[in-house]
Amino acid sequence: MNGGDDKVAAPAGPPQPLEWKFSQVFGERAAGEEVQEVDIISAIEFDKSGDHLATGDRGGRVVLFERTDSKDHGVPRRDLERMDNSLTRHPEFRYKTEFQSHEPEFDYLKSLEIEEKINKIKWCQTANGALFLLSTNDKTIKFWKVQEKKIKKISDMNVDHLKAVGNVSSSSNSSSSIPYLANGGLSIPPGGIPSLKLPVVTSNETSLMARCRRVYAHAHDYHINSISNNSDGETFISADDLRINLWNLEISNQSFNIVDVKPANMEDLTEVITSAEFHPTHCNTLAYSSSKGSIRLVDLRQSALCDSHTKIFEEHEAPGSRSFFTEIIASISDIKFAKDGRHILSRDYMTLKLWDINMDSGPVATFQVHEYLRPKLCDLYENDSIFDKFECCLSGDGLRVSTGSYSNLFRVFGCAPGSAEATTLEASKNPMRRQVPTPSRPSRSLGTSITRVVRRGADGVDANGNSFDFTTKLLHLAWHPTENSIACAAANSLYMYYA
Repeated sequence: MNGGDDKVAAPAGPPQPLEWKFSQVFGERAAGEEVQEVDIISAIEFDKSGDHLATGDRGGRVVLFERTDSKDHGVPRRDLERMDNSLTRHPEFRYKTEFQSHEPEFDYLKSLEIEEKINKIKWCQTANGALFLLSTNDKTIKFWKVQEKKIKKISDMNVDHLKAVGNVSSSSNSSSSIPYLANGGLSIPPGGIPSLKLPVVTSNETSLMARCRRVYAHAHDYHINSISNNSDGETFISADDLRINLWNLEISNQSFNIVDVKPANMEDLTEVITSAEFHPTHCNTLAYSSSKGSIRLVDLRQSALCDSHTKIFEEHEAPGSRSFFTEIIASISDIKFAKDGRHILSRDYMTLKLWDINMDSGPVATFQVHEYLRPKLCDLYENDSIFDKFECCLSGDGLRVSTGSYSNLFRVFGCAPGSAEATTLEASKNPMRRQVPTPSRPSRSLGTSITRVVRRGADGVDANGNSFDFTTKLLHLAWHPTENSIACAAANSLYMYYA
């Protein structure tokens, strides 16, 4: 103590809004170029280290990218970050490999075509320099191993290619110089024949090989909408409209049904499962969302069949606000746990909501994604756009959230106490072109017990008065696990941004 001279540090304010910049694009299409349906990206996922990125498309292919900037000069990325460098480094990726994960199938019992489209990709733990990942279409989950294999080649062949080009007579003359025995056998002189060489196997080059290790099939009557790895590294879940199954990665012919919301009479069905995810650190906890806008937290230790939830998170509608579209737009299309496991982010048609798992009275923050579309809900219902399933993601530090919208736009919101960050970006080489100036708004701390929520981004007008194109929608995006970098899919193009 210095006799009362101690000064109490002022509380730090909210972080400044990020300035996003274009980094890379893969599969950019030229102006007027028609996009093939099979090339449209349908899934994006970073691995836990952030050094690899996987995308899946409607043609059943999985494409892998690897980070290149962290390998420069053989210096570890951690040391590069510590250096006082005037050069700003950001994640840069390059194409690594691709493989055909799923093929179109036909279910003869149900007379049903099964699309090859990749619905979800999840990375598994790496081992012995090999990459492992799960990919799924509507019915079948596959476990893939991607590894560098040495290509074996035969060298030092006995045939000299330079001499073989010569005429036939020269080759016959050379062969006549080799002595033969009377019985037709070859007479080998003492010391052997110098021109005779034994072939040697060499393996200097390497090639990436993708091999399907296991196929997890015939466990879902309805379309699979989610897969999620457990933190124990041994199990994962798969969810369809009515059931969630628990699998062991090593066992492909058996799964356990842990959630079943199918009623005895299908006419009594009121809601379906839309998304499911394991807790990032607690292997016994998972969450799943429903078409009624609720999120249920489940503890696997309670019972074998987890039809009864431990907690339910839902926002009760204001009296008198119900309309024909209320239940449709309340349906949650995606949920994600924050890295610390304390918060859950959910996306419904109009909003992003952030939930604290210790507070089930309501969301701690609500972000309006495209409030200006509310008067157009009837048109969106007519063209089926109201049923689009947008994904959401959180930054690794938990300070920001992001999700997509129409016209290839995506939004980034700050969720730290006091933050009013609400940025609109376009999936193009000039992401700030559609920027909406956002006035400062009051916000609430995640640590307070107030039940009022912050509503940000509801400007009521679209960006710079531009008309919105409902055919170009940004459904899939992912945030780098350790850095402010976002990868998002606009049709068949993969755009990457950094801040």
